[in-house]
Amino acid sequence: MALSRMLTPEKTGRVLGGDEKPIPPETLEVWRCTKRYDLPYVKIGRLVRYREEDVAAFIERRLRGGKGDSTP
Repeated sequence: MALSRMLTPEKTGRVLGGDEKPIPPETLEVWRCTKRYDLPYVKIGRLVRYREEDVAAFIERRLRGGKGDSTP
């Protein structure tokens, strides 16, 4: 198993929302608690980390309007 890069909630928020308007760590916490989105995370004690490839896959699953996509 190859180790992947682990992202903090702050970095994950910047990846998902951009540097201009990052998603706050508190929002990611709500997503985790309510299971609103299927964004996997790793819990190490009280620390939360996101695997870089899981964040990329999360973004890919939400891609709309591309070639072959039937979603408007």
